[in-house]
Amino acid sequence: MGPPLKLFKNQKYQELKQECIKDSKLFCDPTFLPENDSLFYNRLLPGKVVWKRPQDICDDPRLIVGNISNHRLIQGRLGHKPIISAFSCLAVQESHWTKTIPNHKEQEWDPRKPDKYAGIFRFRFWHFGEWTEVVIDDLLPTINGDLVFSFSTSMNEFWNALLEKAYAKLLGCYEALDGLTITDIIVDFTGTLAETVDMQKGRYTELVEEKYKLFGELYKTFTKGGLICCSIESPNQEEQEVETDWGLLKGHTYTMTDICKIRLGERLVEVFSAEKLYMVRLRNPLGRQEWSGPWSEISEEWQQLTAADRKNLGLIMSDDGEFWMSLEDFCRNFHKLNVCRNVNNPIFGRKELESVLGCWTVDDDPLMNRSGGCYNNRDTFLQNPQYIFTVPEDGHKVIMSLQQKDLRTYRRMGRPDNYIIGFELFKVEMNRKFRLHHLYIQERAGTSTYIDTRTVFLSKYLKKGNYVLVPTMFQHGRTSEFLLRIFSEVPVQLRELTLDMPKMSCWNLARGYPKVVTQITVHSAEGLEKKYANETVNPYLVIKCGKEEVRSPVQKNTVHAIFDTQAIFYRRTTDIPIIVQVWNSRKFCDQFLGQVTLDADPSDCRDLKSLYLRKKGGPTAKVKQGHISFKVISSDDLTEL
Repeated sequence: MGPPLKLFKNQKYQELKQECIKDSKLFCDPTFLPENDSLFYNRLLPGKVVWKRPQDICDDPRLIVGNISNHRLIQGRLGHKPIISAFSCLAVQESHWTKTIPNHKEQEWDPRKPDKYAGIFRFRFWHFGEWTEVVIDDLLPTINGDLVFSFSTSMNEFWNALLEKAYAKLLGCYEALDGLTITDIIVDFTGTLAETVDMQKGRYTELVEEKYKLFGELYKTFTKGGLICCSIESPNQEEQEVETDWGLLKGHTYTMTDICKIRLGERLVEVFSAEKLYMVRLRNPLGRQEWSGPWSEISEEWQQLTAADRKNLGLIMSDDGEFWMSLEDFCRNFHKLNVCRNVNNPIFGRKELESVLGCWTVDDDPLMNRSGGCYNNRDTFLQNPQYIFTVPEDGHKVIMSLQQKDLRTYRRMGRPDNYIIGFELFKVEMNRKFRLHHLYIQERAGTSTYIDTRTVFLSKYLKKGNYVLVPTMFQHGRTSEFLLRIFSEVPVQLRELTLDMPKMSCWNLARGYPKVVTQITVHSAEGLEKKYANETVNPYLVIKCGKEEVRSPVQKNTVHAIFDTQAIFYRRTTDIPIIVQVWNSRKFCDQFLGQVTLDADPSDCRDLKSLYLRKKGGPTAKVKQGHISFKVISSDDLTEL
């Protein structure tokens, strides 16, 4: 069972279609009339626009002619370039375009049953976290009989023109498509999670390990139904669509249609001096200007392969405009890579995607205000919504995406298209349960770009631990909705931090309500005991306060361990000490290496300290070998930390 479907303008396709068939009339959409307001916000289209139905434009009109993936698409005189690339990308994966164009055969013209055609179509978009069905009529804007916006080289095919109209209706008008990026459009068509990769910043041609790591990610994304496209930057408008020395076009988006790693047989190993080929297949949506370098259609590499070799290796091209490239040439020639991961379905019951709807709100009560502005506004920044997630293992890539509510439909009211948004990421205590109020010991683990686009993202490999993500607008005191999504191959349990401190309850009143909050960061444990020269020491920390404890990851084979482990405790009294123990992880029985006992009084110094380890028994117990470096901050204001 799929996710619930929202009906845009509450229009029910089947009911409207049956009503039109019953009355022997063609549908005319009252919510998106064939007039100038459906084209632009506040300007007129030069020339005379006539809205025509497909049967008035050509003979034998069709929704789809043949196979959708084999058609070239053309930008009309007022077409939107990114949407053509997005159409081409959408066509690569059938599972995506059949979701966007539901029951396409049922919507198709049938010349044998002309009385069953009602001039009504429906399309589905992933709109701010919900799949939304949009109903349209088939009236399309033309000038001198030609479509004004996108069209197909199969002149009787209209899926892309109708899909573009439905998308324009969803966003308010055709002009609303201006300024959208290709990733915005692909996300709206598919619900995928987009990430933009800077190929030059990644240094994939120089760093061999990074190059093959990128290939692995792209292969996994593609085989799981993701969509990938790439482009070459042009330094200025004059160089847009200018051809490179190898036949590629600057400022033009290419779609990836296949990716493979090929193990070569003995004969081909000698020919190519390699045991494996790492290859990508790309398509130019315009069907021209193909790659002319190695592995291009007339290159010597193809001459070394027989027809049987090509078939066995899977190096085939299904479409004019497609071409193969080696991974090396791909990384060398393209500047920007858009990777849209298919995240709609859990893998083997495990969620790869966590998402939450939230909002920035303004309230007279500072504790309830949730619009604190960006990191520059230090006094109000932490008043923003806060979300915590847990990375259970080291070295996992986490992709974080923040999308603001699209305001294009409010443009006629003078509202801006987008606010400047961004987010900050902090590594926090392993037992953090309440909102951050000040940033004393937390590590700033990452920051997104701050920009007035619809979506900002951050992609990072994170260490094991808890992280708090703070979504922000650049300016404080504004209201808007947002969608936060986090993708990882391991579950991260995203949840909002809503409470400022422990709740007052009968239970904690009986036991004693906390009076002191204490943060501790143990930076390192050094000079640890090692009984034998060849003994392996695998230290880890246990930080205790009363019945609560936090355990750090194990550090492998070292007597000088860096931990940077954080914990926070709400204590009824400073008589309950904080104990930091260092243990050696062993196969059968862990070895106690020493501990320190801390009163952690609010009046104590908050600077970095170092103490020798002692045996069990309190702060006066016998000293053992080794010491720890740590920072402790305590406060009797439970909302300070």
